[in-house]
Amino acid sequence: MANSSEFGQSGPSLQNYAAGGAGSAVKLASLGAITCGSVAGNAAVALLVLRDGSLRRAAPYLFLLDLCVADLLRSALCLPSVMLAVAGGTVWPRGALGCKLLAFVSVLLCFHDAFLLFCVSVTRYMAIAHHRFYSKRMTPCGSAAVICAAWTLSAAMALPPVFDVGTYKFIREEEQCIFEHRYVKANDTLGFMLMLVVIVGTTHVVYVKMLCFVYDHRKMKPAQLVPAISQNWTFHGPGATGQAAANWIAGFGRGPTPPTLVGIRQASHIGNRRLLVLDEFKMEKRIGKMYYMITLTFLILWGPYIITCYIRIFVKGVTIPQVYLTVAAWMTFAQAGANPIISFIFNKELRMRMRACLPWCHSTQTPMEPYCVI
Repeated sequence: MANSSEFGQSGPSLQNYAAGGAGSAVKLASLGAITCGSVAGNAAVALLVLRDGSLRRAAPYLFLLDLCVADLLRSALCLPSVMLAVAGGTVWPRGALGCKLLAFVSVLLCFHDAFLLFCVSVTRYMAIAHHRFYSKRMTPCGSAAVICAAWTLSAAMALPPVFDVGTYKFIREEEQCIFEHRYVKANDTLGFMLMLVVIVGTTHVVYVKMLCFVYDHRKMKPAQLVPAISQNWTFHGPGATGQAAANWIAGFGRGPTPPTLVGIRQASHIGNRRLLVLDEFKMEKRIGKMYYMITLTFLILWGPYIITCYIRIFVKGVTIPQVYLTVAAWMTFAQAGANPIISFIFNKELRMRMRACLPWCHSTQTPMEPYCVI
């Protein structure tokens, strides 16, 4: 009877231990896959942009490089600490100061992604709606200024909790060092989360505005072709600018650039001039689509965790299921590796540049024209 009672008491504990061990193994395996995939993908995109001079000088790819560097740092610095906590039995082994520093880095990189994606949405709208202003301002120096502004704003959001304005600590339920979200009357976390939601929401508003602009201009009626009157290669009347432009390209006529050639690309050789054609407009739209998908993925993967934070803020003493907390936290970890995948899926130019870097693809690679801001 004693042996049977002992077995009866030890059976559930052994089952719980086995279940906990299996859960930790699944968590460690998934975190390892996320970390390796994120580091490899972000490093590949970053090296590709750094290696290619034409991409390195273009503003959209400089922003993509900065995003990849931020996600690479998050994957290399923050996710291994979560693995250590899971392997140690959901206990933080590095002390309070180390937890504060790690939480600061995690929040800094999260807000940097959000601020930079907002800045990118504004530049994408400018590239479509106000291209001439965009081409003058979005030089490499202008892009660097935007990136520095995003880092400064994210540091301003992440620094106050380090000085005990908020709370950075190890959250056992999430198995990570992060901002502690408590009831709204207990601390000031509401403003912290409102800023993140406002940034992401405003970014989507800018993309909707860009979509409306493209849709409105798609409905414009095409210009009617009216023959022009010619006198010594000088054209007058309706349709004159189009005919003058054609003759100017062909080498006939002198004088200032016709109005239809305002967007002409001045190359190093006179014979290489060409117009801002529909293909380049489509390129800008493709890049905008890529960044919108990155922004939408950010919202989808961070959405469950943000909902959890608001539940903790507005509902006092709420108990959230552990499975939901784990899945929500792991989705935020996966966001660090999502940008390279989206970039290669929605950007044909990046795929072709990557094939050019692979030795077994050189025989089928066609030359690509460098991205150029007009």
